[in-house]
Formats: sequence, C-alpha cells, structure tokens
Amino acid sequence: MVRIRGRIGDWPVDLTLELDAEDWAQLAQHVAVTPVASVATPIPAADAGDALWQTALQLVREAGQIEGPRLMAQLAALAGGEAAGKRLLVRLRHCEQIRMETGADAPIYHWQE
Repeated sequence: MVRIRGRIGDWPVDLTLELDAEDWAQLAQHVAVTPVASVATPIPAADAGDALWQTALQLVREAGQIEGPRLMAQLAALAGGEAAGKRLLVRLRHCEQIRMETGADAPIYHWQE
C-alpha cells in the first residue's frame, strides 16, 4: 500500500494505492532502474568527537554548575547545531562526573570531582 498526501495548488490530495504482488511485479517491468554510484561520505575522525566531548566536559567543569538552557545553548554553538548539542547534553546527563538536579525553572548541571 502506498499513501500520498499533500496539496496540488489549492487542492488537498489524499491518495491510497493498494497493489498486490502481481501489480508490483508488473509495475517493476515498466520502470527502468539505473544503479546509482554510491558517494563515499567522509567519516569524522574519532578524536574529533572525543575532542568535542572533552570540551563539553570542560564547560561544566569550569562553570562548576550551570543551568540547562544556558548549557544547551553553549553545546549547540560548540557542536554546530541544536541536534548535536542535544546529543552532547544527553551524554552529559549520564556521565559520572555530572550530577543533575531539578532547579526552580530549569535543570542545573553540577560538576563532581
């Protein structure tokens, strides 16, 4: 089953196609599939990730304690995006050197020796 939803101009489109195995086989005969050369994506060096992690730890260590939103903003700037910053924040939450407590407005991250 294939479902297509969206708009064509001002018209809403909600289309469902149900095909059995024979229909798919017949459709495959009419569609020419050309292999696409795979493009190698560069793999970041492992030490680059470790350097980013060490810098994230250093942020909390130097601050002693820091509120979650402020830390998140710093991590997003450090990592180059909000999603990467969130991954670092989650990793910090589970780190043994970091203790998180619930503050009045936001979580507070504390460095533990």
